[in-house]
Amino acid sequence: MAAPTLDAVLTGLAQDEATGSLRVGKEGTVFYVRGRVAYVECAATPGVEELLGASGRISANGVRRARQETGAGGDGGALLVDRGVLSRGELEFSVLSATLDAAFFLLTSRTARTRFKEGDAHWLGIHWFFDVQGLLRECARRRARLERAWPSGELDARPVTPLRRIPGTHALLTRLQWELLLAADSTATPVELARRLGRPAYSTLLAVRELAAAGLVVTGETAALPKRTPKPLPPQPREPERSAPGLPQVNGDAADVNLLLRLRDALEAL
Repeated sequence: MAAPTLDAVLTGLAQDEATGSLRVGKEGTVFYVRGRVAYVECAATPGVEELLGASGRISANGVRRARQETGAGGDGGALLVDRGVLSRGELEFSVLSATLDAAFFLLTSRTARTRFKEGDAHWLGIHWFFDVQGLLRECARRRARLERAWPSGELDARPVTPLRRIPGTHALLTRLQWELLLAADSTATPVELARRLGRPAYSTLLAVRELAAAGLVVTGETAALPKRTPKPLPPQPREPERSAPGLPQVNGDAADVNLLLRLRDALEAL
């Protein structure tokens, strides 16, 4: 008999209104509270502790101390809020961001090795709930968005290499795209860059695909393009001499001038 899929295991625990942690091989953990997901950890993505540390709100030592003081079954998130490390809204947003990020990568796992531990809880406590089916739909929506940005997974696990020259005359970048181009060194993958920058892995992956669509990073297509040398122009016929030799030939037709202006504006917009 075939082992149940991860989606089936998640759905079954939700129907049983389980409370505890589901270990998915060595890849991550899903925390349940009465059948709803309270938090997700994934080995491939930055956790909420890393995101908070990258924002400068709390150091790694501060996280360790908070975990030790919280103990089993405690509420480390409430402890951080009470101490003024971050606001309640910042805590909830960080949990939301880290959970959706981890779920996207963990729920695509093909491993069938799962183990449920009754009553286990994350040290941060309960600060957000996710319906299992809603979480699966959100993962599907994110996959579709990646496909719309760049319909190929070729860049997802490959080092990011910026192009030396941009197409056109200018490029409009988001803050994350700019950070990625500065941090990319042709050795780090999108997920590795996410950890360096303290950014969610999914957002980083999406930004890399958007950069590929804009022609700003090396892809399989750009790497395979042969080097081209410009062909010499054919000899041009000599213009007949005019009454004022040495002056350039000028076309004063207004229609032609307007066409050139439109072409210039279009090129500058690329």
